[in-house]
Amino acid sequence: MMGFSKFAKYIFLCLITILLVVSGEDNAPILNDRAALLSFRSNIVLDPELALESWIPSVHVCNWSGVGCNGVKNRVVQLDLRARSLRGTISPSLSNISSLLVLDLSENFFYGHIPAELGLLSELKQLSLSSNLLGGKIPTEFGFLRQLEYLNLGSNRLVGEIPGTLFCNGSSFLEYLDLSNNSLGGEIPLKNQCELSALRFLLLWSNRLVGRIPRALSNSSRLKWLDLESNLLTGELPSEIVHKMPLLQFLYLSYNDFVSHDGNTNLKPFFASLVNSSNFQELELAGNNLGGEIPSIIGDLPTSLVQIHLDENLIQGSIPPKISSLFNLTLLNLSSNLLNGSIPPELCRMGNLERVYLSNNSLSGEIPSAFGDIPHLGLLDLSKNKLSGSIPDSFANLSQLRRLLLYENHLSGTIPPSLGKCINLEILDLSHNGISGIIPSEVAGLRSLKLYLNLSSNHLHGPIPLELSKMDMVLAIDLSSNNLSGTIPTQLGSCIALEYLNISGNFLAGPLPVSIGKLPYLQELDVSSNQLIGEIPESLQVSPTLKQLNFSFNNFSGNISNAGAFSSLTISSFVGNKGICGLIDGMPKCPKKRAYHFVILAILLSLFAIPSALCIFGYPLVRKSRIRRSMAIFSGEDLEDEEHERKELKYPRISYRQLIEATDGLLCGSVGYIAPEYGLGKRASTQGDVYSFGILLLEIITGKRPTDALFHQGSSLHEWVKSHYPYRLEPIVEQALIRYALPVTPVHHNKIWCDVILELIELGLMCTQYSPLTRPSMLDVANEMGLLKQCLSNDPSTSQMIEEASLKVNGF
Repeated sequence: MMGFSKFAKYIFLCLITILLVVSGEDNAPILNDRAALLSFRSNIVLDPELALESWIPSVHVCNWSGVGCNGVKNRVVQLDLRARSLRGTISPSLSNISSLLVLDLSENFFYGHIPAELGLLSELKQLSLSSNLLGGKIPTEFGFLRQLEYLNLGSNRLVGEIPGTLFCNGSSFLEYLDLSNNSLGGEIPLKNQCELSALRFLLLWSNRLVGRIPRALSNSSRLKWLDLESNLLTGELPSEIVHKMPLLQFLYLSYNDFVSHDGNTNLKPFFASLVNSSNFQELELAGNNLGGEIPSIIGDLPTSLVQIHLDENLIQGSIPPKISSLFNLTLLNLSSNLLNGSIPPELCRMGNLERVYLSNNSLSGEIPSAFGDIPHLGLLDLSKNKLSGSIPDSFANLSQLRRLLLYENHLSGTIPPSLGKCINLEILDLSHNGISGIIPSEVAGLRSLKLYLNLSSNHLHGPIPLELSKMDMVLAIDLSSNNLSGTIPTQLGSCIALEYLNISGNFLAGPLPVSIGKLPYLQELDVSSNQLIGEIPESLQVSPTLKQLNFSFNNFSGNISNAGAFSSLTISSFVGNKGICGLIDGMPKCPKKRAYHFVILAILLSLFAIPSALCIFGYPLVRKSRIRRSMAIFSGEDLEDEEHERKELKYPRISYRQLIEATDGLLCGSVGYIAPEYGLGKRASTQGDVYSFGILLLEIITGKRPTDALFHQGSSLHEWVKSHYPYRLEPIVEQALIRYALPVTPVHHNKIWCDVILELIELGLMCTQYSPLTRPSMLDVANEMGLLKQCLSNDPSTSQMIEEASLKVNGF
């Protein structure tokens, strides 16, 4: 009985031991896998997403992130760490996980060489190391991976030749092989005795492979996707090879050095070899040296075909109308060839077309109006041909059209206003044609334009439409080399996304709007060869984004600085403007101005402080409080000259009646200084003199003339100053101090002069109110000026400065 009890205990302990070994991590294989994974983790130098945070002793290895085990959890069979932002090298210790079936480390930042030891993973079925920074050669040991079904090493920095063992190792399982986007050289190592019978996807694009496509590839009859694009492959198009691939769906052979049959003159054999590929969808042959004509047999290709790329070849002849049989085609690219003849109207029967590229050929005739019947057409590029006639009105039906490129043809007629119905248009390029007429407001108001509008080098006339300002998303506008006239709309400043603006070579006149320089992203501006006048706006100079500017051959004037955006400009940007001077090399220097600006303020203060000033104007004195009350009803406009005040006593006096009779029906005064009521037929009055004096006062303070370009667009000097009153006057005051300050002016007097300038601005605004009844009398003005002088006279040093200024006046 006792012996049986001992035996039972022994059996129980054995069972416990076996359970521990089988169910826990104490069995040797799982411990070995765990150790290999920890070794792999030690080579990781960066784990920003904490993908390996769970790889700790207290967590079972089968529960680690990215790790997969078999059903009984005694072996690791999968390691999937795709797109975890891991950085480091791949540890050779992974080869110790002998039961591994799936290894995916793609889309990370692994660098260094691919460990040759990975070739020992004899059970491996899926291996993906794509989209990393791996370099060196592909290990020849990968030929030992005979169970491999999926191999992806694409988008790395691999060099050398492709190991022949990858293609010829006796394996019949490999279905997917991607070595694309590396720097692999040599020939495709597929020998006649080797078969990749299970291969369905072969992607070798963007390498440096040479030679011909191996004939042995025709043994891969199950191939669906063949991409050899962007290599250095040569020879005839692989007609015999693809003829044996009835399941082929995608064939990419672009950008190699292939030629067509019969000495590069016959494309028919190749297209015939694809007729039996019943599920064929995309064909790319662009960028080769293919010669010959497009055969009519192209219309016999499977109707499943959705894309054809034959661009950048030497294909000649006309476009076969039979191509219209491919009614499911969404993209047709025949650009950059030697095609001639007209565009067949049958082309427009392909109702599923979304993108059509026929540019850079020698196509002639008119644009088929039937293009307007293709409901899903989003891009039409007919540029660089010899097309004539007008732009079809039927384009108005293309509600999905996003890009219309018709430049460099022989088109005539006008721009159809119906193009304004293409509400999704992002690019419109009609440049370098013979189009005439005006720019339709419907087209100029296309707010959908996001990339560019190019109407340059045509015969367009008339003004730049104001509706152009609605294009608040467009990046570039080119209206150059036309016959446009009128002024540049200030509203172009509303095109806030604009980076490039070219309106050169027209007949545009008037000033260059300040708003152009305030465009926040403008980098290039060309207004050359027009008839623009005035000063170049300072807003262009201070622009932080402008890099290229051209103001040449206009009538600009003024002082040009070499600071800001102008610092990198040369004289070539300003040549042909006789009125400019400045600091740009090769530009005439500006004459130095006499430093009498500060004296003018003192002159005014002195002038109105003496009794003779009161006699000149001869009006009853009113209280200063009346002046203050009138500040609540500002609204005025233009100006007159102070010389009238100084010279009045030199001429014979006339009566008020004589003055009225002499000026009745005439505008009295200089342009810009005339009171607004004179323009309405009112007679000359003392209130008009007050207005003119106020304009003169604002001109002295701001340094701006009432006839400046800034005030040509419906504004006035009064309105401009008023828009800054009362909280934004600081920049005006600071500029006045800079202009009028003498070198001997003590710094502590700036506060006093700031107050004086503010008072003068306020007085100028009162004098230039729109209604004559709300303006102060001239005696009110004289009294106010006298108070200002009295304020300044309380300080001995400022009083002395005024006296010195008065002495200088007598010396004029």
